[in-house]
Amino acid sequence: MTDENQNAAADNANNGSDTPQPPRMQILAQFVRDLSFENIVAQKGLNGSDVKPEIAVQVSLDARKRSVENQYEVIAKFRVSSKNSNDDSNLFLCELDYGGVFHVAGVPEEQLHPFLMIECPRMLFPFIRRIISDTTRDGGFPPVNLDPVDFVALYRQEIARRAQAERPANAPVS
Repeated sequence: MTDENQNAAADNANNGSDTPQPPRMQILAQFVRDLSFENIVAQKGLNGSDVKPEIAVQVSLDARKRSVENQYEVIAKFRVSSKNSNDDSNLFLCELDYGGVFHVAGVPEEQLHPFLMIECPRMLFPFIRRIISDTTRDGGFPPVNLDPVDFVALYRQEIARRAQAERPANAPVS
């Protein structure tokens, strides 16, 4: 068999309906849906001395199918707040809704939801991290460099929370 015939045979084998296609993901677009930063220290005219900041980060995720085949929109919502541990007063609040439009193909239907809620936010996270860091720095505070988010654990917590919410109040706990 010549090289040309071997390549044609390999192409035919790869295009056959019997061979499963590997999962494919492509980021088509990224965007800031909403960004808010409130410098409460400056608004209230507070003295910057005697401040011991505590940072709290809340993350939530949302995904939806778009009208185009194999396209999904994933939104990661980050809420970063800082309080003074001395008197529990608020220092700043940064809220970011960051989205991505993804083309996802080759993912089995039963694995699509976890894929969208784990892999897609994982691809967006470096951009989210930079935006929050730049925003807090530009707002007059040291830049907040977010620790990596464990999107697998976040997904599992949400599934457990939903299961708990769906369980009848008088059902036995296993």
